[in-house]
This record gives sequence, structure tokens and C-alpha cells, in this order.
Amino acid sequence: MKSRGGRCHEIVIALFGVKSFISQAGLPFSTRQALRLKGVKFDVICEDLFNKSPLLLQYNPVGKKVPVLVHNGKVICESLVILEYIEETWKQTPLLPEDPYQKANARFWAKFSDDKVFQLIKWDVLLKEGKEQEEGILASLQNLRYLEEELRGKKFFGGEAIGLADLALGWLAYYLNIIEEVAGLKLVDQESFPSLVAWMQDFANAPGVHGSWPDRDKLAEKFVAMREASLKKETRK
Repeated sequence: MKSRGGRCHEIVIALFGVKSFISQAGLPFSTRQALRLKGVKFDVICEDLFNKSPLLLQYNPVGKKVPVLVHNGKVICESLVILEYIEETWKQTPLLPEDPYQKANARFWAKFSDDKVFQLIKWDVLLKEGKEQEEGILASLQNLRYLEEELRGKKFFGGEAIGLADLALGWLAYYLNIIEEVAGLKLVDQESFPSLVAWMQDFANAPGVHGSWPDRDKLAEKFVAMREASLKKETRK
């Protein structure tokens, strides 16, 4: 891994025609894991989003953010869009089923992760306290119950193999426990969410996923800093 200094976020350089992929916390490792599952080799370079490099601005002048995938000179942005591109470009180890309904269902849960689960847990649980946090916890628990119900009787969201929805929601398997520790609360336990807990363990230990996560201590430090900065900002209002 090469670093530009400062706080590191990732640019993944994939071999065999894939030039680069840039990512950050949230859904950073879903694309990385998808490439690994499909057997696409890649290296990782760090990108400092607090001092955006000419490379990032060149690849994504509109959004000026990550993730970005560059493949044979073509630039693709946004995590879910990149996952779809990877699926259509490398046919081995399919991430989406053939059945149109099942495919639509997988896309629904992937978008649900992006739009609902992640946003609430980050902004209204990790970065809030008091009444606002309590409301965020209640809303997050309801979202997690939806996931529990969808997973009941299944190993992964798509059945027996990891698919698009699993990759989009995979951050829960690693990030959630750290967020719970930093925020001093518990959202998911074995008694209330047995299917979700089993899925988190199966996903985290799956080939192609295991060993792909960032350093836990550094991630915890980042979440602590984010929470402290957010709460400090709130007290100034």
C-alpha cells in the first residue's frame, strides 16, 4: 500500500485492465471484496481526502469524491454503480441471480443499505447523542429488523452464495461492532437478531472477504474523532 500522507483512504489499482479504484469508509471495501471474489488482482494506494490529489480530481471532477473505478480509460463512480460494472465486466462468480425478480430484490436491499441503514447508523447514531441519538437508534433497529426478516432461513441475502446485497451490506459485519463500542451502545445481539448475527459471521469469514478489512484500531480512532468533532460542533449551536 502506498500512502500520500495524512489520513488515508483507498485507491485500488487492479491489474489485468483495471487501472484504479478509489474508496473511503462507509462502503469502501465492497468493491474491493467484489474484485477479490471474482479473482481480479489489484493493489491498493492511499488517497488523502482532506488533501485531494490531482489524480482524484482528474478521475472524478464532478463529484470530487470516492469511490472511483478506472477500467481501460473509462471512469465509473459510486459504490453500487461500480459493483454493477464489476458484475457485468467479469462474469465469473456471479453477484446477481438470473431471475429478474431475484435480481431486482438484490438491488433493492443493496440500495436500502446505502440509503437507509448506513446513513442512519452513521449520522443519527454514531454522530449524535441524547434525544436525536435515541430516535436514530429506534429507526436503525427497525431497519435491522427488516434485514433480519429477509435473512431468515438463508445463509446470505441471495441464498447460499455472496451476492450484491451482501457486499453492499457487508460493512455491518465489521464496522457495526466498532461503532457500537465508540457510541457506547448495542444495536445487534444474538437474541434479537440471530439470523443477522449468523450472516455477519459467515460474511466476515468468507473467502475473498476475510482479511480484506482495514486495521480495527485505526478505524476505531477515526470513528472516535468523527464522533467527538460532531458532538463538539453540536454544542456550539
